[in-house]
Amino acid sequence: MTTREVLGLSAAAVVMICAAVGGDRATTRQARTNRVTVTYWEKWTGDEAKEMRKVVDAFNASQDRIFVQYLSISGVDTKTMLATAGGNPPDVAGIWQEQVAQFADAKALTDLSELAQAKSLGPAYYIKGYWDPLNYRGKLWALPSTPASIALHVRPDLVPPDVATPETFPKTIEGLDKLVDKISKKKSNGDLEMAGFLPSDPGWWNWAWGPYFGGKVFDGENLTIDAPENIRAYKWIASYAKRFGAKEVQSFQSGFGTFASPQDPFMQGKVATEINGVWKGSYIRVYKSNVKWFAVPFPYPEDRPDLEGHSCLSQDVLAIPRGAKHVKEAFEFISFVQRQDVMEGLCQGHGKNSPLQHVSEAFFNTNQNKFIRLFDRLARSPKAILPPPDRHLEPTSGGNRRCIPGGVHGAKISRAGAS
Repeated sequence: MTTREVLGLSAAAVVMICAAVGGDRATTRQARTNRVTVTYWEKWTGDEAKEMRKVVDAFNASQDRIFVQYLSISGVDTKTMLATAGGNPPDVAGIWQEQVAQFADAKALTDLSELAQAKSLGPAYYIKGYWDPLNYRGKLWALPSTPASIALHVRPDLVPPDVATPETFPKTIEGLDKLVDKISKKKSNGDLEMAGFLPSDPGWWNWAWGPYFGGKVFDGENLTIDAPENIRAYKWIASYAKRFGAKEVQSFQSGFGTFASPQDPFMQGKVATEINGVWKGSYIRVYKSNVKWFAVPFPYPEDRPDLEGHSCLSQDVLAIPRGAKHVKEAFEFISFVQRQDVMEGLCQGHGKNSPLQHVSEAFFNTNQNKFIRLFDRLARSPKAILPPPDRHLEPTSGGNRRCIPGGVHGAKISRAGAS
């Protein structure tokens, strides 16, 4: 590629970002000329954006040197990457944990290691499952904004009374399968009317099915996608297509509404159980508060009781793109978000657990998510399941991201566990 072509692409990127940002909505006052203005791009809108705006306003009021300008940006990941390539990135970008390695390999992020060390922000301050994924190739690339652990959500009104509590719900995958066979409903023409469970709903953590059966996608050196535990998981997923019919499942799911709406399949009662994140309770509260639900750890294989209490973890993170104009000021804001009182307020507003090692009792007692202690316990478990580093992402219709394992640099494919 010639120098002219590179410059042309950079210029085009700048024009695209200017147009994109111009079409998005600023949720803070205009920048103040007597302060250093830190531009912060974030994915959140609605109530989630309002909660982060409270944090931004609190930071702006806490000192008189820096003014953070908060912008809700759709497609924040793509626009941040384009803006960085064009040499005009935001000072702070709210992206997803799963993108940290990808952005770092693209040289799109600023190393935060020394800045974090100066603020005493290190592994002792955070839950291990949230700290470790933000460190890649020996450097720290981001810090948490709000985290998540994943559990099975259950509609007690759609399951038999004898399993309608967290204590009595089936603990094993085999028990879940039997329940699904018992409660799922089909119409007279064979179409699905209600599914007890679907591995493809919502389908955001497909990479984790192998680990839920005790497998690994990556062992540190080799890709082990076809390890026996992973194959067992894939066969289990296939069993649901055989149980209901592949075309029938596709047709059934094509009628699902988006998760951030009253037409969400779990809220609508089209599925009795659903694997989803800690945020699910907040969406239920906002869009259909009369829906009764509870959460339990996702079941484990009957012959693997050692996997009891496992969970897939994820998180929203704050990063400083490479080329940001105000790195020190941007990190001052990021470190403000890491304060225990600030972090607890933000996570409580989102109905999520905290990424910090130390959590106040008040946080648990007043959290809007009635199962917040479960999600906290799952996050702290040594059985927590983390995505392998450096994977590609595919957008979902709800605006979230699902992790697609792949692109692990230097990895070799291991056949059935053999190198």
